Amino acid sequence: MTDLPFLAIDKTARRICLDGRNPAFYCDPNRVYAALHAVCPTFYWEEQKQWFFTRYDHVNTLLRDRRFGRQVLHVATREELGMPEPCPHTQNFDAAEAHSLLELEPPEHTRLRTLVNRAFVSRHVEKMKPEIEELANGLIDRFEKGGRTELLSTFADIIPVTMIARMIGIPEEMGPQLLKWSHDYVGMYMFKRSRADEDAADRSAKEFADYVRGMIAERRAAPRDDLLSHMIHTEHKGQYLTEDELVSTTIVLLNAGHEATVHQIGNSVRIILESGLDPAAMFRDEAATERTVEETLRICAPVHIFQRWCLEPAEIDGVALKRGDKVSMILAAANLDPLKYSDPLTFNPERNEAPNLSFGAGIHFCIGAPLARLELNIVLPLLFERLPGLRLAAPPKVKDVYHFHGLERLDLEW
Repeated sequence: MTDLPFLAIDKTARRICLDGRNPAFYCDPNRVYAALHAVCPTFYWEEQKQWFFTRYDHVNTLLRDRRFGRQVLHVATREELGMPEPCPHTQNFDAAEAHSLLELEPPEHTRLRTLVNRAFVSRHVEKMKPEIEELANGLIDRFEKGGRTELLSTFADIIPVTMIARMIGIPEEMGPQLLKWSHDYVGMYMFKRSRADEDAADRSAKEFADYVRGMIAERRAAPRDDLLSHMIHTEHKGQYLTEDELVSTTIVLLNAGHEATVHQIGNSVRIILESGLDPAAMFRDEAATERTVEETLRICAPVHIFQRWCLEPAEIDGVALKRGDKVSMILAAANLDPLKYSDPLTFNPERNEAPNLSFGAGIHFCIGAPLARLELNIVLPLLFERLPGLRLAAPPKVKDVYHFHGLERLDLEW
């Protein structure tokens, strides 16, 4: 039993009932995660029909455990696993995901990641600092004198999608269209997903893929100094990426390269303002800024749930798993584990404890983490420095939670 009427826990059987679409949950998931840590940190979620793990050590281990993977059909057939055939109405989405870095295992994952990893290492993205600062300042210039803004549409949406588009070689004016495609695309990863969401994702996946194929043709004919040209013309052990691989990789880099950062900018500004603490102290120097950014990533992670297939029999925290079982790790809950963090529900920008798991771990550790961290370390202090009287103008509007968790609106005034 808990004091949350929408959450039912059977501690003995380690089973819970929780409607992930309930605003009482997704508007404040941290209190649910705290209740689960206190009573049942490993549980079978009846509505989702799979086992979930929330302990920091379990999540960290599972993310690295090669007995679990993002693929399963390389070790068993659909018939053996009792898996249904793919839905015809999501065939374009499935095709775009077929060669995604997020969905592959070695050796395919290794080959693709090797070809793109160099562009995202810290020493390379650090060179983008002046561009990020110039872009952020320009956006603040546009709304500073108005005294009020909706931060996501005027700031948070624009910076990450602009920077990842520049890296890949996509024209910046495509930003609004990229955002639309991406928002439709990630609708497939929400609890509230409907047939309409699936149709929108499939339609946008086709349009997105068709556009990327056109860009690939242009770069084949006339290479430039951008990541897309690099992926097209660079070989790994005598192999080049196929066109389908190029399409999937470009789409996942564009989506993952901005979606999480958009949400994290909004989440971070909200948590800082709601804390009542002095932003000037949080961003007093580079070290304090880095600690503040990491604490916002810990307490309001943009990505909550990642899944893995069990590839061979395994036992985790007393749960016996067989090949073909799907398990989920709640990264956001692992970041609140009271065995790892003191007073875990409190935002403490001076915290110096275990590193957060918001970017994952193991071979699927977020390739864009250095870029995301750089953007956050630049734009957050800049925003509070330029707008020292920043405050919430209205209650934030929270999005459904599953893969990405963030805000639909964040109205601010100063």
